[in-house]
Amino acid sequence: MMSIDQLAHKAKQASFQLAAVSTEVKNKALKEIAVLLDQRRPEIFEANEADMEQSQRDNLAMPLQKRLKFDHQKLDDVIAGIESLIRLPDPVGNTLMATELDQGLELYRVSCPIGVIGVIFESRPDALVQISTLCLKSGNAVLLKGGSEAKHTNRILTEIIRQASEEAGIPSGWIQLLETRDDVNELLKQDQDVDLIIPRGSNEFVRYIMEHSNIPVMGHADGICHCYVDEAADLEMAVRIVVDAKTQYVAVCNATETVLVHREIAASFLPKLKAALDVKGVDIVGCPETRRIIPVGDATEEDWRTEYLDYKLSIRVVDGLEQAIEHINTYGSGHTDAIITKDAATAGKFMELVDSGNVFWNCSTRFSDGYRYGLGAEVGISTNKVHARGPVGLDGLVIYKYKLIGNGHIVEDYANKVKHFTHRKLEKEFQV
Repeated sequence: MMSIDQLAHKAKQASFQLAAVSTEVKNKALKEIAVLLDQRRPEIFEANEADMEQSQRDNLAMPLQKRLKFDHQKLDDVIAGIESLIRLPDPVGNTLMATELDQGLELYRVSCPIGVIGVIFESRPDALVQISTLCLKSGNAVLLKGGSEAKHTNRILTEIIRQASEEAGIPSGWIQLLETRDDVNELLKQDQDVDLIIPRGSNEFVRYIMEHSNIPVMGHADGICHCYVDEAADLEMAVRIVVDAKTQYVAVCNATETVLVHREIAASFLPKLKAALDVKGVDIVGCPETRRIIPVGDATEEDWRTEYLDYKLSIRVVDGLEQAIEHINTYGSGHTDAIITKDAATAGKFMELVDSGNVFWNCSTRFSDGYRYGLGAEVGISTNKVHARGPVGLDGLVIYKYKLIGNGHIVEDYANKVKHFTHRKLEKEFQV
């Protein structure tokens, strides 16, 4: 069995070859992965059942058990995601800029893969498929570390992806599965071979990763998402949106955890919202003014900072837009926040001033997703402010290199003023 540094080095060597693989071969590999996943459903579900049974014996938290379950619907969804990914343009090899520095001296900025990406994610087996196929299409090798509670499902999925892709012509070693907690610590040491780490987990976990590795880290920690119901909101629309944002699937980072309500409409809106959420079994806590209007629990300071990932919601009545924005920028995690209003100017100000990767108007926070954005899927949601932000799809998994083509040009000619730069923009693609 290879050590982590050997696996990382093998992935690095594969990444050099994968960067030059054609779009046709990558799409063929993705198609073969989708076919093989469909064909081997019984094995996948048998492995997942073993993981589910163990999670129940271990009393795994219910939100994690919901993420762990990998049924026909989830498999259908990941296959649909792969098919969508095939239809997307290849992000590698695109000319992002072209400049004539002087006659016969042309500079191009061209997109290229990052290299080797280490992804540490929670108990969702569907995330493994999404992450690995996105990395393949964007020309990146990947080291995957899923939760130990999903070890059987992760093994069979990785085996299927490896077999199908390599048979289609993808370089051997491009995908590697890590399984233990010790593997994570070893992964963090591989700064010579791993180019980027994307952790998906708690704030504490992400901070740990950042503090214990020299490898660049991109990702998000908590998903503390908000819906602000403005005084100009359509109240029936607001109820539908909030209920969806909270309950459509509670155990995910883009589910709403706090609702902010304008004081002017609180008395008429909150009873409607509570009635709808009671049907869904949502436990509500609120600020003192909320509790004067509807019978709910007392929200503490900690509630505003909590990602419940469960059927629980906190509500605060605010004076208006400014206080709502202040609350979100104070307690939010920079993930996804929505405003519900008929006033375009108010919506525009909210979307401009809320400091989050995703800001929505009159729609559910649950739309914050790579597949729903048309990105094919996502490796995660980034709340970083460099390189990539929001759902990280294909474009977030490439960087660029500069390519300069000359004909005997030397710097001395320009230093001595024999020649002069033109710096003229070119409308052409890079080619040799």
